Amino acid sequence: MTQDIEFSELSLKDAIDLAILVEDEAEERYREFVAQLEAHHTVESPDFFRFMAANEAKHGEELRKRRSELFGDEPSQVDGSMLWDVEAPEYAKARAFMSIQAALRVALEAEIKAYEFFDKALSQIKDKGVKELFSELREEEIEHQNLVKEQMAKYPADQGFDAEDFVDEPVGQ
Repeated sequence: MTQDIEFSELSLKDAIDLAILVEDEAEERYREFVAQLEAHHTVESPDFFRFMAANEAKHGEELRKRRSELFGDEPSQVDGSMLWDVEAPEYAKARAFMSIQAALRVALEAEIKAYEFFDKALSQIKDKGVKELFSELREEEIEHQNLVKEQMAKYPADQGFDAEDFVDEPVGQ
């Protein structure tokens, strides 16, 4: 979801800054999932989310380097308040006892959501450099989806239980 972004008026610097914010938000959310799942001693899922957080951090660093090469330390005109859950998995998707397949499905949904963000934005962009950047980022999201699908194929299907079966009912205090 985006707010107050006029894609047709984006400069390349602003587009790179937005892309960095998207990666940062996703990295942060994956790290939050790691902490939540580790608190509940869930085994494989935090490892996968840790991998995804590192992947998002790597992409963010690549974008920061690119920005620095092109624009030095020019101030940013965009901020995190303009984005919400573009690539980051939704908070409600994490469960205390989450199977690795469930974690992979959450990651796949996030990568599809990011692809759709860049794809939709492309139709509004006029600047050639921004269009090239967003096209590149959209294609990277396809690569990320394929990476998650490869991981899905490595793990057995869920064992027929729903993680909600293990959630305790709220207790009055």
